[in-house]
Amino acid sequence: MIDEIRLLEELKSAAAAAQARAAAAFDASTRRAQARAGLAAEELGRGVGAQIGLARRESPHRGNRLLGLAKILTTEMPCTLQALSVGVLSEWRATLLVRETACLSRQDRGRVDAVVAGDLAGLEALGDRALIARVRSVAYGLDAHAVVNRAAKAVEGRYVSCRPAPDTMTYLTGLLPVAQGVGVFAVLSREADRLRAAGDCRGRGQIMADTLVERVTGQVRAEDVRVEVQLVMTDRALLAGVLPAGVMDSCAPVGVPVSGVPDGSEPAVLAGYGVVPAQWARDLIRGSGPDTGSGSGRAAPGWGRARVRPDPRTEVWLRRLYAVPGSGRLVGMDSKARLVPKGLARFIAARDRVCRMPWCGAPIRHFDHVVPVREGGLTSAGNVQGLCEACNQAKEAPGWTAVHASDPVAATRTASRRPGRHTVVTTTPTGHSYSSTAPPLC
Repeated sequence: MIDEIRLLEELKSAAAAAQARAAAAFDASTRRAQARAGLAAEELGRGVGAQIGLARRESPHRGNRLLGLAKILTTEMPCTLQALSVGVLSEWRATLLVRETACLSRQDRGRVDAVVAGDLAGLEALGDRALIARVRSVAYGLDAHAVVNRAAKAVEGRYVSCRPAPDTMTYLTGLLPVAQGVGVFAVLSREADRLRAAGDCRGRGQIMADTLVERVTGQVRAEDVRVEVQLVMTDRALLAGVLPAGVMDSCAPVGVPVSGVPDGSEPAVLAGYGVVPAQWARDLIRGSGPDTGSGSGRAAPGWGRARVRPDPRTEVWLRRLYAVPGSGRLVGMDSKARLVPKGLARFIAARDRVCRMPWCGAPIRHFDHVVPVREGGLTSAGNVQGLCEACNQAKEAPGWTAVHASDPVAATRTASRRPGRHTVVTTTPTGHSYSSTAPPLC
Protein backbone atom coordinates (compact mmCIF):
# COMPACT_ATOMS: atom_id res chain seq x y z
CA MET A 1 0.00 0.00 0.00
CA ILE A 2 2.90 2.36 0.68
CA ASP A 3 4.24 1.65 -2.81
CA GLU A 4 0.80 2.40 -4.21
CA ILE A 5 0.66 5.72 -2.32
CA ARG A 6 4.06 6.73 -3.67
CA LEU A 7 3.06 5.72 -7.21
CA LEU A 8 -0.13 7.77 -7.00
CA GLU A 9 1.83 10.76 -5.74
CA GLU A 10 4.14 10.51 -8.76
CA LEU A 11 1.10 10.16 -10.99
CA LYS A 12 -0.34 13.37 -9.55
CA SER A 13 2.89 15.20 -10.37
CA ALA A 14 2.93 13.81 -13.91
CA ALA A 15 -0.70 14.89 -14.35
CA ALA A 16 0.18 18.38 -13.13
CA ALA A 17 2.95 18.56 -15.75
CA ALA A 18 0.50 17.47 -18.44
CA GLN A 19 -1.97 20.12 -17.28
CA ALA A 20 0.79 22.74 -17.49
CA ARG A 21 1.60 21.79 -21.07
CA ALA A 22 -2.09 21.81 -22.02
CA ALA A 23 -2.67 25.18 -20.33
CA ALA A 24 0.26 26.78 -22.13
CA ALA A 25 -0.90 25.35 -25.46
CA PHE A 26 -4.46 26.58 -24.86
CA ASP A 27 -3.18 30.07 -24.07
CA ALA A 28 -1.12 30.19 -27.26
CA SER A 29 -4.03 28.90 -29.35
CA THR A 30 -6.46 31.40 -27.83
CA ARG A 31 -4.08 34.30 -28.37
CA ARG A 32 -3.69 33.36 -32.04
CA ALA A 33 -7.46 33.17 -32.47
CA GLN A 34 -7.96 36.52 -30.75
CA ALA A 35 -5.27 38.12 -32.92
CA ARG A 36 -6.98 36.83 -36.08
CA ALA A 37 -10.24 38.31 -34.77
CA GLY A 38 -8.59 41.73 -34.59
CA LEU A 39 -8.26 42.05 -30.82
CA ALA A 40 -5.74 44.65 -29.65
CA ALA A 41 -2.34 43.32 -28.60
CA GLU A 42 -2.82 44.34 -24.96
CA GLU A 43 -6.11 42.44 -24.86
CA LEU A 44 -4.71 39.13 -26.12
CA GLY A 45 -5.12 36.30 -23.62
CA ARG A 46 -7.89 37.99 -21.70
CA GLY A 47 -10.11 35.47 -19.92
CA VAL A 48 -7.80 32.50 -20.56
CA GLY A 49 -6.78 32.14 -16.92
CA ALA A 50 -10.39 32.26 -15.80
CA GLN A 51 -11.30 29.44 -18.21
CA ILE A 52 -8.43 27.33 -16.90
CA GLY A 53 -9.57 27.98 -13.33
CA LEU A 54 -13.12 26.92 -14.11
CA ALA A 55 -11.89 23.77 -15.88
CA ARG A 56 -9.86 22.85 -12.79
CA ARG A 57 -12.69 23.81 -10.39
CA GLU A 58 -10.56 26.65 -9.05
CA SER A 59 -11.15 30.38 -8.77
CA PRO A 60 -10.26 32.56 -11.79
CA HIS A 61 -7.52 34.14 -9.68
CA ARG A 62 -6.05 30.73 -9.02
CA GLY A 63 -6.50 29.92 -12.72
CA ASN A 64 -4.37 32.91 -13.70
CA ARG A 65 -1.64 31.80 -11.30
CA LEU A 66 -1.73 28.28 -12.72
CA LEU A 67 -1.52 29.68 -16.24
CA GLY A 68 1.49 31.80 -15.30
CA LEU A 69 3.15 28.74 -13.78
CA ALA A 70 2.45 26.71 -16.89
CA LYS A 71 3.89 29.31 -19.27
CA ILE A 72 7.10 29.68 -17.26
CA LEU A 73 7.59 25.92 -16.89
CA THR A 74 7.12 25.26 -20.59
CA THR A 75 9.20 28.18 -21.86
CA GLU A 76 11.84 29.02 -19.25
CA MET A 77 12.33 26.13 -16.81
CA PRO A 78 12.50 22.83 -18.70
CA CYS A 79 14.38 20.99 -15.93
CA THR A 80 11.69 21.84 -13.39
CA LEU A 81 9.01 20.67 -15.81
CA GLN A 82 10.90 17.40 -16.38
CA ALA A 83 11.27 16.85 -12.62
CA LEU A 84 7.51 17.41 -12.28
CA SER A 85 6.79 15.02 -15.15
CA VAL A 86 8.76 12.14 -13.62
CA GLY A 87 7.25 12.68 -10.17
CA VAL A 88 10.37 13.94 -8.36
CA LEU A 89 8.79 17.36 -7.80
CA SER A 90 5.25 18.17 -6.68
CA GLU A 91 3.23 20.97 -8.27
CA TRP A 92 3.61 23.05 -5.10
CA ARG A 93 7.41 22.72 -5.07
CA ALA A 94 7.52 23.56 -8.76
CA THR A 95 5.57 26.69 -7.84
CA LEU A 96 8.18 27.51 -5.20
CA LEU A 97 10.95 27.24 -7.79
CA VAL A 98 9.10 29.56 -10.14
CA ARG A 99 8.22 32.02 -7.39
CA GLU A 100 11.73 32.29 -5.99
CA THR A 101 13.24 32.99 -9.43
CA ALA A 102 10.69 35.60 -10.47
CA CYS A 103 13.15 38.47 -9.92
CA LEU A 104 15.79 37.03 -12.25
CA SER A 105 16.33 37.53 -15.94
CA ARG A 106 15.27 34.72 -18.24
CA GLN A 107 18.88 33.67 -18.70
CA ASP A 108 19.62 33.58 -14.95
CA ARG A 109 16.36 31.80 -14.25
CA GLY A 110 17.43 29.09 -16.70
CA ARG A 111 20.72 28.71 -14.86
CA VAL A 112 18.97 28.27 -11.50
CA ASP A 113 16.64 25.78 -13.15
CA ALA A 114 19.59 23.73 -14.43
CA VAL A 115 21.55 23.84 -11.16
CA VAL A 116 18.69 23.10 -8.76
CA ALA A 117 16.12 21.11 -10.79
CA GLY A 118 18.69 19.47 -13.05
CA ASP A 119 20.02 17.47 -10.10
CA LEU A 120 17.10 15.06 -9.61
CA ALA A 121 18.79 13.07 -6.84
CA GLY A 122 19.58 16.18 -4.83
CA LEU A 123 16.19 17.75 -5.59
CA GLU A 124 14.28 14.76 -4.26
CA ALA A 125 15.90 15.11 -0.84
CA LEU A 126 14.95 18.77 -0.38
CA GLY A 127 11.95 19.85 1.72
CA ASP A 128 10.10 23.11 1.10
CA ARG A 129 12.36 25.29 3.26
CA ALA A 130 15.54 23.67 2.04
CA LEU A 131 14.41 24.11 -1.56
CA ILE A 132 13.68 27.80 -1.02
CA ALA A 133 17.05 28.30 0.67
CA ARG A 134 18.85 26.50 -2.17
CA VAL A 135 17.15 28.56 -4.87
CA ARG A 136 17.78 31.84 -3.04
CA SER A 137 21.43 30.96 -2.54
CA VAL A 138 21.98 30.26 -6.23
CA ALA A 139 19.92 33.26 -7.31
CA TYR A 140 21.85 35.63 -5.05
CA GLY A 141 25.12 34.36 -6.48
CA LEU A 142 23.90 35.06 -10.01
CA ASP A 143 22.29 38.48 -9.48
CA ALA A 144 22.49 39.89 -5.97
CA HIS A 145 21.14 43.26 -7.14
CA ALA A 146 17.92 41.70 -8.46
CA VAL A 147 17.33 39.85 -5.19
CA VAL A 148 17.80 43.04 -3.16
CA ASN A 149 15.48 44.98 -5.46
CA ARG A 150 12.84 42.28 -5.09
CA ALA A 151 12.93 42.61 -1.31
CA ALA A 152 12.56 46.39 -1.61
CA LYS A 153 9.65 46.10 -4.04
CA ALA A 154 7.88 43.55 -1.84
CA VAL A 155 6.96 46.39 0.54
CA GLU A 156 4.45 47.58 -2.06
CA GLY A 157 2.51 44.34 -1.57
CA ARG A 158 1.61 45.02 2.07
CA TYR A 159 -2.08 44.57 2.90
CA VAL A 160 -4.61 43.64 5.57
CA SER A 161 -7.26 40.95 5.05
CA CYS A 162 -10.15 39.53 7.03
CA ARG A 163 -11.57 36.05 6.55
CA PRO A 164 -13.95 33.81 8.53
CA ALA A 165 -12.70 31.45 11.22
CA PRO A 166 -14.61 28.65 12.98
CA ASP A 167 -17.01 29.35 15.86
CA THR A 168 -18.02 32.93 14.92
CA MET A 169 -14.43 34.18 14.93
CA THR A 170 -12.37 35.87 12.21
CA TYR A 171 -8.75 35.95 11.07
CA LEU A 172 -7.44 39.51 10.72
CA THR A 173 -4.17 39.17 8.83
CA GLY A 174 -1.61 41.84 7.97
CA LEU A 175 1.27 41.37 5.54
CA LEU A 176 3.86 43.93 6.69
CA PRO A 177 7.53 44.71 6.18
CA VAL A 178 9.50 42.59 8.61
CA ALA A 179 10.59 45.49 10.84
CA GLN A 180 7.02 46.76 11.19
CA GLY A 181 5.56 43.32 11.77
CA VAL A 182 8.10 42.44 14.44
CA GLY A 183 7.62 45.86 16.02
CA VAL A 184 3.84 45.48 16.26
CA PHE A 185 4.15 42.02 17.77
CA ALA A 186 6.76 43.23 20.28
CA VAL A 187 4.52 46.08 21.46
CA LEU A 188 1.55 43.75 21.91
CA SER A 189 3.74 41.24 23.74
CA ARG A 190 5.10 43.86 26.13
CA GLU A 191 1.62 45.14 26.92
CA ALA A 192 0.39 41.59 27.56
CA ASP A 193 3.32 40.91 29.89
CA ARG A 194 2.71 44.19 31.74
CA LEU A 195 -0.99 43.55 32.31
CA ARG A 196 -0.40 39.94 33.29
CA ALA A 197 2.16 41.07 35.87
CA ALA A 198 -0.42 43.57 37.17
CA GLY A 199 -2.88 40.76 37.80
CA ASP A 200 -4.97 40.72 34.62
CA CYS A 201 -6.72 37.34 34.52
CA ARG A 202 -6.95 37.17 30.73
CA GLY A 203 -4.60 34.91 28.80
CA ARG A 204 -1.58 36.44 27.07
CA GLY A 205 -3.05 35.86 23.62
CA GLN A 206 -6.39 37.35 24.70
CA ILE A 207 -4.70 40.52 25.97
CA MET A 208 -2.71 40.89 22.75
CA ALA A 209 -5.86 40.49 20.64
CA ASP A 210 -7.85 42.98 22.74
CA THR A 211 -4.99 45.49 22.73
CA LEU A 212 -4.75 45.27 18.95
CA VAL A 213 -8.46 46.07 18.58
CA GLU A 214 -8.31 48.91 21.10
CA ARG A 215 -5.31 50.60 19.52
CA VAL A 216 -6.55 50.24 15.96
CA THR A 217 -10.09 51.48 16.70
CA GLY A 218 -9.25 54.00 19.42
CA GLN A 219 -11.82 52.46 21.76
CA VAL A 220 -11.20 52.10 25.48
CA ARG A 221 -12.26 48.45 25.40
CA ALA A 222 -12.21 45.95 22.57
CA GLU A 223 -15.91 45.19 23.16
CA ASP A 224 -16.92 48.81 22.56
CA VAL A 225 -16.44 48.80 18.79
CA ARG A 226 -19.35 50.30 16.86
CA VAL A 227 -20.46 47.99 14.09
CA GLU A 228 -23.26 47.46 11.62
CA VAL A 229 -24.16 43.81 11.12
CA GLN A 230 -26.29 42.52 8.26
CA LEU A 231 -28.07 39.52 9.69
CA VAL A 232 -30.01 37.21 7.36
CA MET A 233 -32.44 34.84 9.05
CA THR A 234 -35.98 33.50 8.69
CA ASP A 235 -38.80 34.64 10.95
CA ARG A 236 -38.92 31.17 12.49
CA ALA A 237 -35.26 31.35 13.47
CA LEU A 238 -35.68 34.88 14.83
CA LEU A 239 -38.85 34.23 16.87
CA ALA A 240 -38.07 30.74 18.20
CA GLY A 241 -38.64 30.75 21.94
CA VAL A 242 -40.50 34.07 21.76
CA LEU A 243 -43.84 33.17 20.16
CA PRO A 244 -46.08 30.23 21.15
CA ALA A 245 -45.71 27.06 19.12
CA GLY A 246 -49.03 27.59 17.33
CA VAL A 247 -47.97 30.99 16.13
CA MET A 248 -44.59 29.65 15.08
CA ASP A 249 -46.29 27.02 12.96
CA SER A 250 -48.09 29.78 11.04
CA CYS A 251 -44.82 31.47 10.07
CA ALA A 252 -44.26 29.09 7.15
CA PRO A 253 -46.61 28.14 4.31
CA VAL A 254 -48.45 24.86 4.66
CA GLY A 255 -46.49 21.95 3.23
CA VAL A 256 -43.27 23.93 2.86
CA PRO A 257 -40.41 22.43 4.87
CA VAL A 258 -38.15 24.89 6.65
CA SER A 259 -34.66 23.78 5.67
CA GLY A 260 -35.24 20.29 7.03
CA VAL A 261 -34.36 21.27 10.60
CA PRO A 262 -36.40 21.67 13.79
CA ASP A 263 -38.34 24.89 14.35
CA GLY A 264 -36.01 27.78 15.07
CA SER A 265 -32.88 25.66 14.63
CA GLU A 266 -32.04 26.82 11.12
CA PRO A 267 -28.90 28.97 11.19
CA ALA A 268 -28.62 32.63 10.30
CA VAL A 269 -26.06 34.28 8.04
CA LEU A 270 -23.81 37.22 8.88
CA ALA A 271 -22.88 39.10 5.72
CA GLY A 272 -19.13 39.04 5.31
CA TYR A 273 -18.73 36.08 7.64
CA GLY A 274 -21.07 33.21 6.85
CA VAL A 275 -23.35 30.83 8.72
CA VAL A 276 -23.81 31.38 12.46
CA PRO A 277 -25.95 29.42 14.98
CA ALA A 278 -29.53 30.62 15.31
CA GLN A 279 -29.26 31.04 19.07
CA TRP A 280 -26.11 33.15 18.65
CA ALA A 281 -27.99 35.39 16.21
CA ARG A 282 -30.98 35.71 18.57
CA ASP A 283 -28.66 36.61 21.44
CA LEU A 284 -27.05 39.28 19.27
CA ILE A 285 -30.42 40.86 18.49
CA ARG A 286 -31.77 40.61 22.02
CA GLY A 287 -28.54 41.81 23.54
CA SER A 288 -28.16 38.74 25.79
CA GLY A 289 -24.97 37.22 24.36
CA PRO A 290 -22.37 35.91 26.82
CA ASP A 291 -19.85 38.62 25.91
CA THR A 292 -22.15 41.58 25.32
CA GLY A 293 -23.79 42.18 28.68
CA SER A 294 -27.51 42.89 28.79
CA GLY A 295 -29.73 45.19 26.82
CA SER A 296 -32.86 45.25 24.74
CA GLY A 297 -33.70 45.64 21.11
CA ARG A 298 -37.06 45.42 19.38
CA ALA A 299 -37.08 43.09 16.38
CA ALA A 300 -39.26 44.64 13.72
CA PRO A 301 -40.32 42.40 10.83
CA GLY A 302 -39.25 43.03 7.28
CA TRP A 303 -36.36 45.03 5.86
CA GLY A 304 -35.30 47.71 8.29
CA ARG A 305 -32.92 48.88 10.95
CA ALA A 306 -33.24 48.67 14.70
CA ARG A 307 -30.76 50.11 17.11
CA VAL A 308 -29.87 47.91 20.05
CA ARG A 309 -27.43 48.33 22.91
CA PRO A 310 -26.19 44.93 24.11
CA ASP A 311 -23.82 46.89 26.34
CA PRO A 312 -24.21 50.55 27.40
CA ARG A 313 -20.77 51.24 25.91
CA THR A 314 -21.40 49.37 22.68
CA GLU A 315 -23.47 50.46 19.69
CA VAL A 316 -24.65 47.85 17.21
CA TRP A 317 -26.79 48.49 14.15
CA LEU A 318 -28.64 45.49 12.79
CA ARG A 319 -29.98 45.30 9.26
CA ARG A 320 -32.31 42.31 9.23
CA LEU A 321 -32.89 40.72 5.83
CA TYR A 322 -35.61 38.09 5.73
CA ALA A 323 -35.49 34.96 3.62
CA VAL A 324 -38.39 32.89 2.29
CA PRO A 325 -38.66 29.59 4.24
CA GLY A 326 -37.76 26.54 2.21
CA SER A 327 -35.96 28.23 -0.69
CA GLY A 328 -33.89 30.75 1.28
CA ARG A 329 -34.69 33.40 -1.35
CA LEU A 330 -34.50 37.04 -0.26
CA VAL A 331 -37.18 39.56 -1.22
CA GLY A 332 -36.32 41.20 -4.55
CA MET A 333 -35.48 44.80 -5.42
CA ASP A 334 -35.07 46.62 -8.72
CA SER A 335 -34.05 50.01 -10.08
CA LYS A 336 -34.24 51.94 -13.32
CA ALA A 337 -30.72 53.27 -12.87
CA ARG A 338 -27.84 51.91 -14.95
CA LEU A 339 -25.54 51.88 -11.93
CA VAL A 340 -26.56 49.66 -9.06
CA PRO A 341 -27.90 51.86 -6.23
CA LYS A 342 -26.53 51.44 -2.72
CA GLY A 343 -29.64 49.74 -1.37
CA LEU A 344 -29.69 47.17 -4.15
CA ALA A 345 -25.94 46.67 -3.79
CA ARG A 346 -26.44 45.86 -0.10
CA PHE A 347 -29.14 43.41 -1.03
CA ILE A 348 -26.98 41.65 -3.65
CA ALA A 349 -24.03 41.50 -1.25
CA ALA A 350 -26.22 39.88 1.39
CA ARG A 351 -27.72 37.42 -1.09
CA ASP A 352 -24.51 36.35 -2.83
CA ARG A 353 -22.07 36.81 0.10
CA VAL A 354 -18.97 36.21 -2.05
CA CYS A 355 -18.10 36.29 -5.75
CA ARG A 356 -20.68 34.26 -7.66
CA MET A 357 -18.28 32.81 -10.22
CA PRO A 358 -18.03 29.07 -9.49
CA TRP A 359 -15.14 28.07 -7.17
CA CYS A 360 -14.04 31.66 -6.65
CA GLY A 361 -15.17 32.78 -3.17
CA ALA A 362 -13.33 36.12 -3.29
CA PRO A 363 -14.95 39.21 -1.71
CA ILE A 364 -17.50 41.01 -3.87
CA ARG A 365 -16.05 44.14 -5.46
CA HIS A 366 -18.29 44.68 -8.52
CA PHE A 367 -22.04 44.41 -9.07
CA ASP A 368 -22.37 42.96 -12.54
CA HIS A 369 -25.35 42.97 -14.90
CA VAL A 370 -25.87 39.35 -15.97
CA VAL A 371 -27.43 40.58 -19.21
CA PRO A 372 -25.59 43.84 -20.03
CA VAL A 373 -27.55 47.09 -20.06
CA ARG A 374 -26.47 47.60 -23.68
CA GLU A 375 -28.38 44.41 -24.51
CA GLY A 376 -31.52 45.42 -22.61
CA GLY A 377 -30.60 44.06 -19.18
CA LEU A 378 -32.33 45.63 -16.20
CA THR A 379 -30.81 46.93 -13.00
CA SER A 380 -32.69 44.50 -10.80
CA ALA A 381 -31.94 41.85 -8.21
CA GLY A 382 -32.63 39.18 -10.83
CA ASN A 383 -30.19 40.66 -13.35
CA VAL A 384 -27.36 41.65 -10.99
CA GLN A 385 -24.79 39.39 -9.40
CA GLY A 386 -21.88 40.07 -7.09
CA LEU A 387 -18.44 39.39 -8.61
CA CYS A 388 -14.85 40.07 -7.66
CA GLU A 389 -12.92 42.43 -9.89
CA ALA A 390 -10.99 39.66 -11.66
CA CYS A 391 -14.10 37.62 -12.50
CA ASN A 392 -15.99 40.64 -13.76
CA GLN A 393 -13.12 41.57 -16.07
CA ALA A 394 -12.79 37.98 -17.30
CA LYS A 395 -16.51 37.87 -18.08
CA GLU A 396 -16.14 40.92 -20.33
CA ALA A 397 -13.68 39.11 -22.61
CA PRO A 398 -14.91 38.24 -26.12
CA GLY A 399 -17.00 35.08 -26.32
CA TRP A 400 -18.26 35.05 -22.72
CA THR A 401 -22.02 35.08 -22.16
CA ALA A 402 -24.32 34.81 -19.15
CA VAL A 403 -28.06 34.24 -18.81
CA HIS A 404 -30.64 33.83 -16.07
CA ALA A 405 -31.56 30.27 -15.17
CA SER A 406 -35.19 31.20 -15.82
CA ASP A 407 -34.22 31.75 -19.45
CA PRO A 408 -35.45 28.74 -21.54
CA VAL A 409 -31.95 28.13 -22.91
CA ALA A 410 -30.37 28.25 -19.47
CA ALA A 411 -33.03 26.04 -17.94
CA THR A 412 -32.02 23.16 -20.18
CA ARG A 413 -28.46 23.37 -18.86
CA THR A 414 -29.41 23.58 -15.19
CA ALA A 415 -31.87 20.79 -14.69
CA SER A 416 -30.40 20.05 -11.28
CA ARG A 417 -30.58 23.61 -10.01
CA ARG A 418 -32.51 24.27 -6.79
CA PRO A 419 -35.70 26.24 -7.50
CA GLY A 420 -36.41 29.57 -5.90
CA ARG A 421 -32.85 30.90 -5.62
CA HIS A 422 -31.06 33.18 -8.04
CA THR A 423 -29.17 31.14 -10.65
CA VAL A 424 -26.87 32.31 -13.46
CA VAL A 425 -25.33 30.21 -16.24
CA THR A 426 -22.02 31.49 -17.59
CA THR A 427 -20.70 30.15 -20.92
CA THR A 428 -17.04 30.53 -21.89
CA PRO A 429 -15.70 30.97 -25.46
CA THR A 430 -15.03 27.23 -25.71
CA GLY A 431 -18.74 26.50 -25.18
CA HIS A 432 -18.41 25.13 -21.65
CA SER A 433 -21.18 26.25 -19.29
CA TYR A 434 -20.98 26.71 -15.53
CA SER A 435 -23.96 27.23 -13.23
CA SER A 436 -23.92 29.41 -10.15
CA THR A 437 -26.77 29.51 -7.63
CA ALA A 438 -26.99 31.98 -4.75
CA PRO A 439 -26.18 30.21 -1.48
CA PRO A 440 -29.06 29.04 0.68
CA LEU A 441 -29.75 30.45 4.11
CA CYS A 442 -28.42 27.25 5.65
